[in-house]
Amino acid sequence: MRNNLSKNWKSIIFYILIPLLLIGSIFLFSSQSRSVDKNYSEIVALFRDNKVSEFELNLNSGELKYKLFSDDKKASAKTYSVPSVSYFLDDIGDYVNDYNKDPKNKDKQIVYNYLKGSNNSIFLSLLPTIILVVIITALSFWMMRKMGSTIGNETNRTLGFGKIKAKEVGEGDNKTTFADVAGCDEEKEEMTELVDYLKQPDKYTQLGARIPKGVLLVGPPGTGKTLLARAVAGEANAPFLSISGSDFVEMYVGVGASRVRDLFEQAKKKAPAIVFIDEIDAVGRHRGTGMGGGNDEREQTLNQLLVEMDGFGNNTGVIVIAATNRPDVLDPALLRPGRFDRQITVNRPDAKGREDILKVHSKNKPLAPDVDLHEVAMDTIGFTGADLENLMNEAALLAVRRGKKAVSNSEIVDAESRVELGTEKKSHKFSEKAKKLTAFHEAGHAIASYFTEGHDPVKEISIVPRGLGAGGYTWYTPQEENYNSKQEMLINLVSLFGGRVAEAIALGDISTGASNDLQRATEICRDMVTKYGMTDEVGPVVYDDGNGEVFLGKDYGHVNNYSEQTSARIDSEVEKLMRDAYTKTEIIIKEHYDKLELLANTLIKKEKISGDEFESLMKYGKLPQEIEAEKNEQATISETQSDENAVDTAVFESEEAPNDSENSDETE
Repeated sequence: MRNNLSKNWKSIIFYILIPLLLIGSIFLFSSQSRSVDKNYSEIVALFRDNKVSEFELNLNSGELKYKLFSDDKKASAKTYSVPSVSYFLDDIGDYVNDYNKDPKNKDKQIVYNYLKGSNNSIFLSLLPTIILVVIITALSFWMMRKMGSTIGNETNRTLGFGKIKAKEVGEGDNKTTFADVAGCDEEKEEMTELVDYLKQPDKYTQLGARIPKGVLLVGPPGTGKTLLARAVAGEANAPFLSISGSDFVEMYVGVGASRVRDLFEQAKKKAPAIVFIDEIDAVGRHRGTGMGGGNDEREQTLNQLLVEMDGFGNNTGVIVIAATNRPDVLDPALLRPGRFDRQITVNRPDAKGREDILKVHSKNKPLAPDVDLHEVAMDTIGFTGADLENLMNEAALLAVRRGKKAVSNSEIVDAESRVELGTEKKSHKFSEKAKKLTAFHEAGHAIASYFTEGHDPVKEISIVPRGLGAGGYTWYTPQEENYNSKQEMLINLVSLFGGRVAEAIALGDISTGASNDLQRATEICRDMVTKYGMTDEVGPVVYDDGNGEVFLGKDYGHVNNYSEQTSARIDSEVEKLMRDAYTKTEIIIKEHYDKLELLANTLIKKEKISGDEFESLMKYGKLPQEIEAEKNEQATISETQSDENAVDTAVFESEEAPNDSENSDETE
């Protein structure tokens, strides 16, 4: 009760005090103005009529002390506050100078003195105005807070909308060096020149060499483009200004161009410096495309970036490094020499690169003796640096969850499946019908691939749901290949049709579970016909140029560059490839139907089968555990039989022993 009352009294006092202070300030200001305006003309008239004998003026406060020729010598000086010193001097200056220069007034000069004064008088004179401004500002701030934090935050943000908030990595921060970057040795060699230039620029200028103004890092997401740029800054000990391409985009017109100018101004002050623009495709796309025409805010930002990089201005000592995974959408003016002189492609690492990356990300993680990073690198074909870092982190998390002190190979294998396939949904329960359908579907994929020469080996088969919408999966161990041949594509088609064919033959029905398989198969066949020219009917002609409107989308803005007859031939060839692959898959499944049933029934019981277990089923018709159990059983039977034989032999010898003694006795 008392707290509420005190709060109310504070509010009442606040509401009463603000109007009183506002009215008082206005009154003081207006009264001061009125007193000034009343006497100013009379004071100026005294000077113009040459009635002033001496005066003293404070240039800061405007305080005027003066005497007239008619005044007694012992009389004190009169005072007056001049409203504006500059205006007052303009009004009387000529009259005073002309009077003193006149020979007639040689013996009767006007004596004057100009004082600088103190700041206190200025403060006192401006006090009413300061109070008024403070009150209005406080009242406005209070009203803004009452209107809501959302509006207030937006207002405060817009106050500096033309400034760029670039993240600077200085000397005091944790530096990234080339030692922290693995799997891209050639790319590091390309960037070494930039580091050497930032350290020793004279070595290049003496020979007339010009260091590249810009370096564009191109590659898939997660390959280490940003990390490589940070390593350059760390090696060169140079200021590193990092910004994202989306940070230039704003709802206000002209903000993007203003932020570009501000970014390069900051870099020039810190030169030699590195400006890193991540995801530059956000502002560097083709100009003059899309529904909005060619005069939008994004294009103005790009134009300013082009000027700053290679315009009439001078950006000596500023190197721009940009990264993107969409080089196909960048404007050609951005890629020409003089702007981005050098393009470095950062590809996915090979086996050796993946092993080096795994070593970097496992430095602070204790590994069990059974972990072989070389084998892990061979099993992670297609992984980027970010994928490998995530893999080791997931493995460490699994080890903690299982209460282990070190990361073993089982955690790495499980983490690999989590990264590639998603988390297992063991709580999801299938009906018996759905479980049987999924088992035969995945078994069909495995059987079709196993009995197709040249296919990747099976790594794991499961009917436990993973990821989004996947009822089961057949996981293969990929082989290290740079290009896919026609034969490999046809082999993949057979594997993709395995699930659909197994459902049709084993269950007499087909489901929607093969929709993704059919989609992938169709894409492979269409690419074979239109992109790679791998069919005799259509020939070695490319009918898919892959171009389309940048902003409208590839499909929306795409126009076929071939006739309807050619389109019909393409469709016919695609259908022919699909049907041929389907027929081959049918032959394989029917020929090895017993293997299909064995694998499907095993999946229904175990729900998950490893690659070794699958190989054992295909070769011996049994799981390794069953084979081991049979061996143990046979060994037990053999031991039992040997024991029985030993007992029989002992009984026979005991029966013969008395006869020998009797004969011995008889002999005696």
